Formats: sequence, structure tokens, C-alpha cells
Amino acid sequence: MDYLYHPFSAKRHTVFAKKGMVATSQPLAAQAGLDILKQGGNAIDAAIATAAALTVVEPTSNGIGGDAFALVWTKDKLHGLNASGPAPQSISAQKLKEQGYEKIPVYGVIPVTVPGVPAAWAALSERFGKLSLKEVLLPAIRYAEEGYPLTPILGKYWKLAYAKFKESCTTEEFTTWFETFAPNGKVPEIGEMWSSPAHAKTLLAIGETNARDFYDGKIADQIDAFMKKHGGYLSKSDLSTYKAEWVEPISVNYRGYDVWEIPPNGQGMIALMALNIYKNLQVPIWQNANTFHQQIESMKLAFTDGKAFITEQDVMPISVEHLLSEEYAKSRATAIDEEASNPEPYDLPRGGTVYLATADEEGNMVSYIQSNYMGFGSGIVIPNTGIALQNRGHDFSLDEAHPNVLQPGKRTFHTIIPGFLTKDGKAVGPFGVMGGYMQPQGHFQVVTNTVDYLLSPQATLDIPRWQWINGKTVHVEHEFPNYLVQSLERKGHKIQVTDAGHFGRGQIIWRNLETGVLQGGTESRTDGAIAVW
Repeated sequence: MDYLYHPFSAKRHTVFAKKGMVATSQPLAAQAGLDILKQGGNAIDAAIATAAALTVVEPTSNGIGGDAFALVWTKDKLHGLNASGPAPQSISAQKLKEQGYEKIPVYGVIPVTVPGVPAAWAALSERFGKLSLKEVLLPAIRYAEEGYPLTPILGKYWKLAYAKFKESCTTEEFTTWFETFAPNGKVPEIGEMWSSPAHAKTLLAIGETNARDFYDGKIADQIDAFMKKHGGYLSKSDLSTYKAEWVEPISVNYRGYDVWEIPPNGQGMIALMALNIYKNLQVPIWQNANTFHQQIESMKLAFTDGKAFITEQDVMPISVEHLLSEEYAKSRATAIDEEASNPEPYDLPRGGTVYLATADEEGNMVSYIQSNYMGFGSGIVIPNTGIALQNRGHDFSLDEAHPNVLQPGKRTFHTIIPGFLTKDGKAVGPFGVMGGYMQPQGHFQVVTNTVDYLLSPQATLDIPRWQWINGKTVHVEHEFPNYLVQSLERKGHKIQVTDAGHFGRGQIIWRNLETGVLQGGTESRTDGAIAVW
């Protein structure tokens, strides 16, 4: 039986509920969050439970050794959490160049930065949770101990990662990855069971110590020892000094709705910049080539500027306020004409995962995202822990003149971004589209399709997507209308029709501002599920 064979067109409907909702990319993880809601937890507890379960049931996209960001709506206020980790204190661009590196490698110990995921869970639990961290981690612990059957998209990407690692990760430091995720030299198939008792023990230790064992205790010692043995830079000192950071979210107003993102070092503001530029152009027309052209060009300009300037906020060469200003947006909008462009960065003024959304009956809502960056991450798994470490450091530059140059203790430009929508000071709800540099493009498309065309949450996620790649190259999904492809090509765009796996995976929960009824959409491009109460 081929679980990835779909000979017939299918559709999903928006899901409705009143007491609680959890939307994410894996059914078991969604159910973990719902179980916590039914046990008396709130949306924040449910988000932590779902996130922890995802490290077990979707290790192809995230893990305990990754980073996280969250937007939390509670008591009529939106809070932001940046749980991305910095580069180790002992590493630098100069050191790597002296070792012969021209850029930071994808795999191995060098691209590993301080993991922020356990600190994110602890910070969310301590500030807003109703249950203990240990209680909300129990569903994930059970999945890790008892095992679970692989879902179709999970199985697909697990097998692809194994083939890539077999070719690229052949030295001793990668041995534990193969022992953990390909036991006995075999990748688990779709529908087959997989478990990780070591992962369960690590989750239990995190729950019992409010994550301190990970940063100060035995787990930190294990990470430190492994890194020393294999020439890595991450140390126990880097772990012990780490703290997740509460931040003020940033926003722009798009046609009456406030769209919220986490401020830099993340790329969320690229979506805001693109929306700000786009709203200065013609009124959107449904399934119209010129509308798509202007959307793509707005995203090009925002992305080009974002990649040029975004890093840690205090070392950016241009302020966040200016990049989100009407002055900037109107200036960039004037650069868009009838033909596809090769964008150049903005002249400075003188003088890339798993996503989940939760909501409860009390009005709390969470937009949460965590990632190991590229699939399983660095290929490094710490023995006897189940911890797969991220390769987020790969995004640093080794060019001393670049704003995002690698420096000790610095956080890199970050791809993972949660989104949130409000109107007139009231929560509409959380949304997100994971997937590297597709994420701000997915956020842009979710907002425009929701606000401009009043599409339901499920229709907003199901509509065929586009993705600007570079220059004049744009990828579209197979279902993207051919007449639009031809029209965009006449405007100079180089359109490539490609696989849906490259267009991100999203979740949405909106709350009806009058009735309080929740409505959710989940991703048809993955094993998406919505658990409701």
C-alpha cells in the first residue's frame, strides 16, 4: 500500500470548536495538547505539551536541541518570547577561517548553537502555565517510551534524511544519529513503530528540574563532554548562562488588521515589510496576474533588504522602526513596475520547522514555532539522551563586513517565525507557515488571502502557493493556474512548477470576535491535524 499515492482530489473543511483547539502538523502531538487542556491546563500548557510531543513524533523537523519563538495572547495583551540561542563564546569567524572554512558547514559540531527549546518551555510554563512543566511533558514522555507509528509525510522525510546523512555524515561524531534514528541500519517505514527511551529520560529530567538539568546539570555535562571530544565549540558555560528573552512584538496595520511578529534576530519583519509595501499598490484582484506580480515584487524587495540588514537588533545598520515605516514602504513601492526585477538592497538612509497554534475557552491563544533548522539539524545526537542538535549556526556569515557575521555569543539571522493577527485591539488569532525562507512568504500569503479575499482558514492554507527564490525565479505549486503562470512569464518572471514539499506547512486558529467560537485550518501538505474540545 502506497500511503503517499493520492489519485483523487480531496478537500478539508474548517474545523469549529468552543472550549479548546490545537492545530499542528502531527495528529499525536495535537492530541497531546488537547489532553492537557482536558486535564485543566490552559492554551499555554497545551502549546508546551504539543511542542514537546513534536520533538518525539516529528524529529525530521525539530528537536529538544533546537530553537523556539512564541507569541502569547493572554488577558488582552500579546507577549513575545525569543528562545533562539547564541553562538558559543569560544567560536569566531576568524577561527573558522584559520581552519580553512570559507563558510560554516551544514553538518557536524561547528554549526551547533545553544539550544533554546527547553528554556522556552520552562519560561512559558513559569510565567503563564497552570500545570507543572513535568505534567505537560508526560504525553511526550509516553510517546518516546512506548513508541508510535510513523505517519506518511514523516516517513517520507525520514527516509530522505537518512539517504542524505549516509552520504554526508560518515565520521564518528554522527554514529549516534544512525543508532537513534536508523536502528540496526534501517529507517522505520510508514506505519512502523519507533521509540526513543533516552529521549523520554531527557524529557523527564527537563520536566522535573524546570529545564535546569539541560543547562546546568547532567545533560549539560554530557553535551559538553561530547563537544570537547569531537572538536566542537558549545560548552557547559554557554548552556548555563543562557536565558530565553521576553520581547515586545512588532506589527504593521494591513487594511484594518494588525499583523504581529517577533522582532529581529528573526525574519518575521520581512513579512511585515512586504505587507507594508504591497498595501501602497493597486487594490488586489482575485486570481489576477498583476496582483500576483505586485505581491512577488513586494516580497522580493522586503526579502532583499531583510537578508542585507537583519541580525541581532542592536548591531543592525538600520533601525526596525525605519524598515517598518510608511516612508520606507512608499519608497520601496515606487520601485515596482510592470516587469519582474532583479532587486538590490535598499540604500541606507544617511545621518529559516514545526508550527503549532492553541486556544482555550478563557481567551488565551498561542502561536509557537520550534526547529532544528535543516530537518534533523546538524546530524549530531548526544549519546544516551535522544537530543538531536540544531545546525542554526550555518546561517552566520564569515564576512567580517556583513551585519550577520559570526561572533562569540551572538544570535544569527533566524528563519522560524510565529505570527498573530488582531483587529481593533482584540485577538483574531495565531497563524504560521513553517519552512525556511518560505516562512515570511507564507505569512504574507495567509494574511492577504484572509484579509483581501475573506478565505476560510482551511481555504487560506489549501490555496496553491508561490515562492520567490532569487532574481526573477519564482516557484509555484502544480495546482497554480497555468494561465497565471503564462501571464507572469510575460512579465519577465521565470516560473518553475515544483513539488509541494517546498512551500511550507501552516496552521491557523481564528476566534470569532462576537461569539468566541474557534475556527481552525491545518496543513494538507503534511500530516496536519486539529484536535478540538
